[in-house]
Amino acid sequence: MLARLVKSLALGAVAICFATSAWAQQQKIRMQSAVPSASIYFELLKRYADRVDKMSGGKIKIEVLPDGAIVPAFEILDAVDKGIVEAGYAWTHYWSGKHPAAGLFSNPMAGAGAGLDQLSHVAWLYEGGGNKLLNKLYADVLKVNIVAHMVQPMGPDPLGWFKRPIKDVADFKTMKYRSPPGITGEIFKEMGVAAVAMPGGEIVPAAQRGTIDAAEWIGPADDRNLGLHTVWKNYYLQGLHQSTDVGEILWNKNWYNKLSPEHKAILEAASMASIGETYTFNVWRNAQAIVELREKHGVQVMDTPKDFFPAFVKATNTVLDRYAAKDAFFKEVLDSQRAFATTVVPYWTKIIDLYSELGNAALKK
Repeated sequence: MLARLVKSLALGAVAICFATSAWAQQQKIRMQSAVPSASIYFELLKRYADRVDKMSGGKIKIEVLPDGAIVPAFEILDAVDKGIVEAGYAWTHYWSGKHPAAGLFSNPMAGAGAGLDQLSHVAWLYEGGGNKLLNKLYADVLKVNIVAHMVQPMGPDPLGWFKRPIKDVADFKTMKYRSPPGITGEIFKEMGVAAVAMPGGEIVPAAQRGTIDAAEWIGPADDRNLGLHTVWKNYYLQGLHQSTDVGEILWNKNWYNKLSPEHKAILEAASMASIGETYTFNVWRNAQAIVELREKHGVQVMDTPKDFFPAFVKATNTVLDRYAAKDAFFKEVLDSQRAFATTVVPYWTKIIDLYSELGNAALKK
């Protein structure tokens, strides 16, 4: 009897070792993204996948899939939750229909109405409790089988492309405008702008048909790659609707929990590395794109009318306060961002002023 028990235990140990060994040898993951293959952020995702491959010694291989390869962009969260794909890439504001607070993590409009910029938003995620609240969003509020890592700070998004120049907010209100989904669209509507949401791949066809009169997407390089300059030539570079915008990678939690602590640390480290890489990538690629759009394609790059900024901040706080009054978790996240901004914005705005003055002085020399 003892011999049979020992033999049984030994066979079980062999099975466990084999399963562990098979897991340790190689994992092939499909990551469904919400961006087309032409996007510079698709390129960054492929760099992320290559970094994970090398850091894991070839044991974690990620196949990055373009928008719509397996599921449409707005279905990525559900696909990862159900294990249809092991991973996804999008932005939390895509899930605003499931809970309004989702958008505050990727895109706190006008810096949560409190002036957070891209870098101070990322600082809130890592130093101000934002990532803990993000975990709470998925685990406790949405109740999905998800682990999320923020990876790509890609803002600020320009106000966008217009069929004709606009001189003020009143002029803007005469246009039908493609905006991001969720609360951002509501803010534009609060301002009196006719805003509609649609995925990136539908923007150019809608513009060509005249269904919309203006649109925003991501930034100069991606907007060029999407082909917006082939339809319209009036481009307004400063927007507040996504003055900060961070993409996220979603992992199926069942898959993720099988990883060793070392492999989890690799994914976390690769995410932080991608944040740094995205900052540098954005500066250079978008600057190059602006030169090309102006000199090769005849695009007029203009400053957003000054009355837009106070109007958008006012509308933002009106809408955000409305949601905070209705939902405790929304209020918790918004209060956290605003409290963080109270400390950070007075300091960081002065630092930004330094670089603005430096750049303007250099341009005038």
